[in-house]
Amino acid sequence: MPQPAEPATAVEQFDCPTCRVPAGSTCRTRGGKVAPKYHTPRFLLVPRLRAELEVKTPADRGPGRAWEMGPAVDAALPEAVTKPTRVGYARCSTAQQELQSQLDALAKAGCDPVFSERISTRIKVRPEFVKAMNFARTIKKAVPRKRVILTVHEMKRLGRGAAELLAVAEDLRHHDLELELLTGPLQGVYDPSGHGAALFAFFAGMAEAEREYVREKSLEGQTSARERGRYGGRPKVVDDDMAAYARSLRTNGVPVPQIAQKLVITSGKNKGEHPSVATVYRILAEEAADGTE
Repeated sequence: MPQPAEPATAVEQFDCPTCRVPAGSTCRTRGGKVAPKYHTPRFLLVPRLRAELEVKTPADRGPGRAWEMGPAVDAALPEAVTKPTRVGYARCSTAQQELQSQLDALAKAGCDPVFSERISTRIKVRPEFVKAMNFARTIKKAVPRKRVILTVHEMKRLGRGAAELLAVAEDLRHHDLELELLTGPLQGVYDPSGHGAALFAFFAGMAEAEREYVREKSLEGQTSARERGRYGGRPKVVDDDMAAYARSLRTNGVPVPQIAQKLVITSGKNKGEHPSVATVYRILAEEAADGTE
């Protein structure tokens, strides 16, 4: 088991992207003291420490004391900047579906780490996908020059709807993350700020086309329903027979509150109950308006 000083020495080979201390020094707090643990973007630069949740500052570095500059050392470059970091994501919808083939393909592609889950795309928040995106953003923030690629087996692992794919594409574009599809007609690596911009524009076009299609189908459905005498909206509480009865009672001088007590709703969730006094006033007012036209 490595001693506390070993990971600390490895971490301090790099400048800290968060508190801007140079290589050779501990991280510091905003209050100017030695931080009790190293900042996450800094120890993520050390491959063997990427899976750690935190790396604590050793006691001999004086955590909690006033910060002082450490000995000057030559800052190490994070693993060849030209070698990209691939963050893998695998997903299947049900427990019965097979996930291992995706995991094998992602491992073969050099993905480290790989996040996976069994969850439907109908679920808006997919925890492991959120973790994968957060990890990719953190790496990119720590080493801006490094290529960070979100890798999936095929496009539908990201989402089925065009609008959802567009949201993912915009997130990748905003954080300068690349997307890699291992299989399918769009197989390849796509850089949102380079040649891959066409794919992201394609996602946007898909989303717009899907919205237009849904709108057209909705309008067609409404037109068809009207032709069949169905106008949508909430069902009427008072039907035509009840309205006629209410008008006849009112013509005979029966007070509106008593009319409401004599009427009984015959359908819907309020079946068997009396309509409100306000409802009776409304249907009587509608009749009066119709008579003036």
